[in-house]
Amino acid sequence: MSKVKYYYDSETLSYRKIEKKKGRKLGIFLLSLVGMLLSGFLLLLVYLNLPYVETPKEKELKRELANMEFQFELLNKKMEQAENVLAEVAERDNNLYRVYFEANPIPEEQRKAGFGGVNRYKIFEGFDNSKLITESNKRLDILTRQIVVQSRSLDEIANLAEEKEELLAAIPAIQPVKNEDLTRMASGYGYRTDPFTKARKFHYGMDFTAPRGTPVYASGDGVVTRADNTASGYGNHIRIDHGYGYESLYAHLYKYNVRSGQRVKRGDLIGFVGSTGRSEAPHLHYEIFKDNERINPINFYYGNLSPEEFADMLEKSKQENQSLD
Repeated sequence: MSKVKYYYDSETLSYRKIEKKKGRKLGIFLLSLVGMLLSGFLLLLVYLNLPYVETPKEKELKRELANMEFQFELLNKKMEQAENVLAEVAERDNNLYRVYFEANPIPEEQRKAGFGGVNRYKIFEGFDNSKLITESNKRLDILTRQIVVQSRSLDEIANLAEEKEELLAAIPAIQPVKNEDLTRMASGYGYRTDPFTKARKFHYGMDFTAPRGTPVYASGDGVVTRADNTASGYGNHIRIDHGYGYESLYAHLYKYNVRSGQRVKRGDLIGFVGSTGRSEAPHLHYEIFKDNERINPINFYYGNLSPEEFADMLEKSKQENQSLD
């Protein structure tokens, strides 16, 4: 029940009851209605312009999203580097290690097989960056599978190696001139320009430029079969028979440190860099034979080169330049 209100009438000197005017309630209602409509209109304007107004929380989320995209790009670059290194290891595994130990090469489709059947990446669908996240996860899964395949292959090779320690010691597996003694890796295996005739011809070894007198080391255990200068073009040179069909040759030497018939170990000092025979400048011409066939020496430096050094040498060896002999 509403309270009755009074006011003091100074003319009659008495309290009189306040009478409510008709239509007052209706006016208050209409005023309230107009206020609500105006407030709603203002709120509608704010809502329609929200896409152009970022709250602090939205700005923070946008920064986090940009950082996530940047991190995924970095992750993809790292995966690409890992894929390149793994591909190099796989090539050496198939063409070197597994050949040496008479194991069948692993087929390319087995190394790079994906994952069939159920969609493993359905949980990443429906988002703004679904494609980026899905592709990154696919690459990571394939890379992980390749690592598992390669790891099992190397385990198999390790088991075979235990039975063939003598073979491992005999394989010419180190660079015959130390990196710190090199001026540069002058020429690799393949077609090169002859320094004397300027004709394009096949170069069957690798040329290591170094000052005269730089030490040359045996790249594997074996027996020296030649230490003379009677072979055409090679000048003073050494041949080492490593057994198992392997032989290494070191040409254009300044002088020898071994004699024919001498048994040497990998890393033994056998001679010194020179420029004898058909040579344009002091360097070591190095060749490897397998079953009397010349093969690329680039695959035989796993014994003393880091992955980075090997990658650098591999790149330089592919350059088709002028040989030194």
